[in-house]
Amino acid sequence: MITTFIWLAIAAALGVYVILLYNGLVALKHGVAKAWSNIDVLLKQRHDELPKLVETCKQYMQFERKALEKIMAARAAANAAREKGDVKGVGQAESAMRLGLGNIIATVEAYPDLKANASIQQLLGRITGLENAIADRREFYNEAVNLNNMRIEQFPDVIVARLFGFGPAELLVFSEEEKKDVDVRELFRN
Repeated sequence: MITTFIWLAIAAALGVYVILLYNGLVALKHGVAKAWSNIDVLLKQRHDELPKLVETCKQYMQFERKALEKIMAARAAANAAREKGDVKGVGQAESAMRLGLGNIIATVEAYPDLKANASIQQLLGRITGLENAIADRREFYNEAVNLNNMRIEQFPDVIVARLFGFGPAELLVFSEEEKKDVDVRELFRN
């Protein structure tokens, strides 16, 4: 009878331990989803501001059509990747869009009348604020992904993770091109 009680206590303790591991993995998985959702909200806000900036700039000068088309194509690609949940695709499209945005900002800086326009300054300020918030949230997201990915590979969590189908999440990485400083002189050579 005592032996049965000991085995039942061990089985109960093991069951509680597995439940605690499972709940911890669920919390990490939802932490990754929450962090992505925070980035997604900011990306949508920025995507809503970009057409306003482009349209306002068009009213004051003749932008190079290619630059505007690249920004809008990158915006569409980012939206499509976000809707599919393609983190790598979002990173690539966002890199292209940020490069195009850098072109617009450099052009605005080069034209005093455009730079002095209050509407453009307001939109640029809003987009700059969103860029900073996206960078902060990207760091938070990647940390959540890193914690999730480490836990599902560590023993004994790996056993529970595999048993219940927990998988790795993908880091949000931007291209090397985006990480480089913008060469403003190069932007105006065309």
